[in-house]
Amino acid sequence: MKGGANIAVYSKNATRVYICLFDTLTGSEIFKQPLPEHLGDVHFGFVSGVTEGQHYGLYAEGPWQPDLGHHFDPSKLLLDPYATALSGSFHYQAELSRHGVASAVILPKAVATKPLSTLPLRKAPEPKLIYELNVRGFSMRNPAIAKDKRGTITALAEPASLAHFKRLGVDTVELMPIAAWIDERHLVNLGLRNAWGYNPISFFAVEPSLAPGGLQELRDTVTKLHAENINVILDVVFNHTGEGDVLGPMLSLQGLDNASYYRLFHGAYVNDTGCGNTLALDRPHTVQLVISAMRHWVLTCGIDGFRFDLATVMGRTESGFSKSAPLFEAIEKDPVLSSRILIAEPWDVGPGGYQLGNFPAVWYEWNDRFRDDVRRFWRGDAWSANALATRMTGSSDVFAGRKPSRSINFISAHDGFTLHDLLHFTQKINLANGENNRDGKSDEVTCNNSNALALLSTLLLSRGTPMIAAGDEFGRSQGGNNNAYAQDNETTWLDWNNRDMALETAFSNIAKARNQIASFLKDQFLTGQIDAASTFPDAVWLDAEGNALDWSRSDIRLLTLVLSSEQNRICICVNGSHDTQMLKVTPRGNRLWRNLNGEAAGTIAAQCVAVFSES
Repeated sequence: MKGGANIAVYSKNATRVYICLFDTLTGSEIFKQPLPEHLGDVHFGFVSGVTEGQHYGLYAEGPWQPDLGHHFDPSKLLLDPYATALSGSFHYQAELSRHGVASAVILPKAVATKPLSTLPLRKAPEPKLIYELNVRGFSMRNPAIAKDKRGTITALAEPASLAHFKRLGVDTVELMPIAAWIDERHLVNLGLRNAWGYNPISFFAVEPSLAPGGLQELRDTVTKLHAENINVILDVVFNHTGEGDVLGPMLSLQGLDNASYYRLFHGAYVNDTGCGNTLALDRPHTVQLVISAMRHWVLTCGIDGFRFDLATVMGRTESGFSKSAPLFEAIEKDPVLSSRILIAEPWDVGPGGYQLGNFPAVWYEWNDRFRDDVRRFWRGDAWSANALATRMTGSSDVFAGRKPSRSINFISAHDGFTLHDLLHFTQKINLANGENNRDGKSDEVTCNNSNALALLSTLLLSRGTPMIAAGDEFGRSQGGNNNAYAQDNETTWLDWNNRDMALETAFSNIAKARNQIASFLKDQFLTGQIDAASTFPDAVWLDAEGNALDWSRSDIRLLTLVLSSEQNRICICVNGSHDTQMLKVTPRGNRLWRNLNGEAAGTIAAQCVAVFSES
């Protein structure tokens, strides 16, 4: 608005909310004034003198009653929850956690920005191959990218990056959190930094270190990726904030209205996230905050969808988890958000937190059962073939009544062992994180008796939506660290100079093979019945002798899935043994089984997945 700006702040329990303007050069306070109007739980008013680029912050007065959940501290500068730009990154200092100690000097300010024009709503194709990446770690060591662009969002659309995505057959990139975050307070004394970004302070502003050009940089990058037919998904953290527990820094929501934004029990934080606090996402003002943030990323930057960290929190109400929780219903009813790609990490650490298969029908879900059951088979566990067959055919035990594509299949992700490390380590080595190896999962399923290509082949030749963690296609290692969140260094930065090019090429070829047999991997569950357009059952499982599999056996190491599509058949053969096996499936008439290169084939290599078509 000419001559100033309107501002509104939700706070049910604050007695007064102030806005403070700061000099953009010196950081000194220009003036501070209370918002003059108060309607319901919203404090608002017109503030003169605010122009584009103005630095500002908020203060809130109210009761200091920790036993009731009220943490008001008028000495603390607070970030506007709806701010879309920041003057710098957040850095933890002890003063931020001390009651009554002023924080304006050490805190980045919100920056008043002119809204970018609204983008047309792009119809996002359903993902076929998702590539999960850490923006900074992806390009920091890539010599094919200019030094000044490494580690930034811009680097994702550089020619070298685009060529890599296309080589792999990636059609969707999933960016680990890019919203502004703060390091956990214990990392400061250890000289470590948060490398992953799962500790947000802002839901609207991009982390300045990742995007020096702000939202425009993200928008330009997304536009270039779209030009290559690549979707962009943001990994978002709406379950908690970086304000942490009662000893954490006061930066925004805690100071504006702790009792309204966070879920409390007798004044103490409910910690369903394991991160110190849990947002109360069933309350109207918090739902509005999240919905507004999601719409902002879509309409301002062209984002195609979201992966929700610890998504069970999104469905938590006072009576427990519900797939009809207020936030789910708000997303479903929103004309912008309801058409986006929506992916749940379907668990948190609270009571009843594991909710795989229980999200709204159109949502995708990370399927950790696929991860663990595939690993167990390739480790050689007894009885593991039964579970493998279920996972390869779409996990109907979890997603019955929906579609196999709703299962996000993965072997590894940002947390846990990398693909290389789960094949080379049996125990985590997390000492570098400074927690005496207590952090990270201690009972992660490893499979030292197998090879990366076998697992990647299983991933790509299964029903469902495959996801790969960046670098697993060329053998990245974290030295056995299965929780490298605090390693903003060469532990998590992809090593482009020492890639396993043979593995990368093999992965690319398997991805092409998946596309070649797409008609046999339709987004529907198999029945074992003869289809009207075919004279064969849609699926038959056979053993090493070509007979129907006896699922009562605990030692199955070779299994062949024969799939039919109209009058055509293929065999997907999984050889988990350490010996070469013969293909003993009888072809029709004078036909032969050939590999996808057209070569006649009758053997299946040890520790491998092979595909043959009948021709």
